[in-house]
Amino acid sequence: MVNLSIVLYNTSKQDIENIFSSLDYVKSLFKLYVIDNSPDDLLRSYFINKPLIIYIHNPSNPGFGASHNIALEQSINEGVDFHFVINPDVYFKEDVISRMVNYMMHHSDVGMMMPEILNLDGSIQSLPKLLPSPLSIVLRKLQKPKFIYEKFIDNYELRSVEKNTIYSAPILSGCFTLFRVSALKEIGLYDDNFFMYFEDWDISRRMHRKYKTVYFPEVSIFHGYESGANKNKRLFAIFIRSARTYFNKWGWIFDKDRNKVNKKTLNQFK
Repeated sequence: MVNLSIVLYNTSKQDIENIFSSLDYVKSLFKLYVIDNSPDDLLRSYFINKPLIIYIHNPSNPGFGASHNIALEQSINEGVDFHFVINPDVYFKEDVISRMVNYMMHHSDVGMMMPEILNLDGSIQSLPKLLPSPLSIVLRKLQKPKFIYEKFIDNYELRSVEKNTIYSAPILSGCFTLFRVSALKEIGLYDDNFFMYFEDWDISRRMHRKYKTVYFPEVSIFHGYESGANKNKRLFAIFIRSARTYFNKWGWIFDKDRNKVNKKTLNQFK
């Protein structure tokens, strides 16, 4: 048995239909936890009377990580070995679940994985990253001066790594994540001080201290990336607040592990 969790907030009918069509590809036995943070429970009707789907209405909306923790705690209590955290705006066209679980079953040193993430047009989203500095965040937002940005982003997002390489990166995206539940019990669940943004970077970093955190491009999923923080003032304010929380926790200028971890990551490719 594998557990999956999805957090909803006024999610569109199309996204929900994409969830169901994607799950049709999964051959492994699974249970899906649906945590609905919407103010009302109108989405409940999509999930009732469906086997192995647990719907939980959670209108207090404590945030992405805190909401997934509800399901992760269930996986711990149930003694489940593997748990997927999945965004509602992703979909896939093959059984990525079974293939990722199979890889983790045969690699006991892996605590966390993500697949290749594609834009809706099929282009690759460069989501595995090195550990960030505050300057990394500024450069990634401004994307200039161009001659500095282009060299920086190629290194920071590991863009020059050969396309089909499986490797360990200290930062993985939270839009589609496989966790080894026993490893989560050791390093802890999502830090609910992050309402949204950076919670995946934080848990990746904690996992990377003790386990490999693996980018697995042998399977792919599609993700409708919108970069909401660049378009919405409220989301941008949340982004800034979460960035401050992250650097307060791990260090701004003086981060004793950042250079060491990033150097070790890059040395994989030499």
